[in-house]
Amino acid sequence: MSDDDKPALAESDFRYVLTIPTRWIDNDVYGHINNVVYYAYFDTVINRWLIDEGGLDIHKSDAIGVCVESQCRYLRAAAFPDELRAGLRVTKIGRTSVVYEIGIFERGGLCATGSFVHVFVERGSRAPTPIPTPIRHALERLLVS
Repeated sequence: MSDDDKPALAESDFRYVLTIPTRWIDNDVYGHINNVVYYAYFDTVINRWLIDEGGLDIHKSDAIGVCVESQCRYLRAAAFPDELRAGLRVTKIGRTSVVYEIGIFERGGLCATGSFVHVFVERGSRAPTPIPTPIRHALERLLVS
């Protein structure tokens, strides 16, 4: 099945959804949200979940997630002052890494889909480390098959 044959994702396909207001600065000269801003939305929904549900302390936790791969597929334009909703789910959890899938929605439907891979590392050395247990438990609640 090609990507074009896959059914469109709905908000209900995601285990967690976060409302993200757009900002004036998100728009580019073409009048829509600039492509790079979607990656900030991905970071926002992922880290909000890790902080709120996994207990991540972005300033003090010994283990932190670093992005090693990301991608975005743009499906329709959104623009300020749209209010967006970012859906988050997990498609794979390894010993030190996790693969997220994100959907960005506005009133008219799905705007973009993306994936994001975190590898958990020790804060100081940046050496890969097992996903901390509280974070792993939070991620497992987002896991889809």
